[in-house]
Amino acid sequence: MRHLALTLLLAATPLAAEEPAPGSNPIIRDRFTADPAPVVIGDRLWLYTGHDEAGEGEMFNMKEWLAYSTTDMRTWTYHGPIMKVADFTWASRDAWAAQVIAKGGRYWLYAAVEHDETKPGKAIAVAVADRPEGPFTDAKGAALISNDMTPKGTHSWEDIDPTVFTDTDGTTWIAWGNRQCYIARLGADMVSIDGPIREITPPHFEEGPWLHQRGGLYYLTYASLDRATHTDERVSYATATALDGPWTYRGELTGSGEGSFTIHPGIAEFKGQWYLFLHNAALTIGKRKGALGRRAVTVEHLRYDDEGLMRPVTQTAAGVTAPAP
Repeated sequence: MRHLALTLLLAATPLAAEEPAPGSNPIIRDRFTADPAPVVIGDRLWLYTGHDEAGEGEMFNMKEWLAYSTTDMRTWTYHGPIMKVADFTWASRDAWAAQVIAKGGRYWLYAAVEHDETKPGKAIAVAVADRPEGPFTDAKGAALISNDMTPKGTHSWEDIDPTVFTDTDGTTWIAWGNRQCYIARLGADMVSIDGPIREITPPHFEEGPWLHQRGGLYYLTYASLDRATHTDERVSYATATALDGPWTYRGELTGSGEGSFTIHPGIAEFKGQWYLFLHNAALTIGKRKGALGRRAVTVEHLRYDDEGLMRPVTQTAAGVTAPAP
């Protein structure tokens, strides 16, 4: 009877939840992160993110940008906050999406912030550092792009989500936008616009553009929203043979992130494999559940077909801990 009682007791005792495999999704579990921006520097992949701190009833509360790095896509080293929105003295709030690019032996951060009352609306800031982990400092002392420079938009937050890319000829480009997608060349000083701002808005463009190149094709990947049929953002993409277009729409790359209205793609090749970074709202930390302003970064394997088009990606819990296709 004692053996039977012990068996019944063990059967009724809940088993401890298994720890998720290192590198499975979400890849960062001790804080809420969003808007992933990967870049390969030497033998490490660096990942820059926003830091979601929204409380109950808040939409977004983002005050700083974070940095992580990895050599194996499984374990991530935290490098702490690399910059706060308050470091841009002309900005009032909102450390929104950012991307870092290496050029000229330095590291340049382009980020969306809220401008102060002198130029109301969202703006693109630029900062610089001598090391990928910072510290980053304001490189211009003013906005690179402000809302008055793109008057087509009917809302104050169209100048967000910068993506930066250096072409094979050494020219660096910046694209950004919400509802409209814009592109322009950066000056050699990395803190000015060299030439006109062009609109390149692809179908269902919402925000979060990302530029990359593979072979002879350029890719513009972005958060898309077909307002007639979708309630949450998905990821779509277009391709071109030149950065200023024309761009050919290629359809959806992946669906919505779990529990999240927003989604934000970032793409990088690392040690011979391609990766797609995203975010969702599937993470719970203590009693704080994922939400619109409490997101979590994920990553998946990315594949291409024989014509260079990206194959559709299914978002998973295993992420890159599963074998590469």
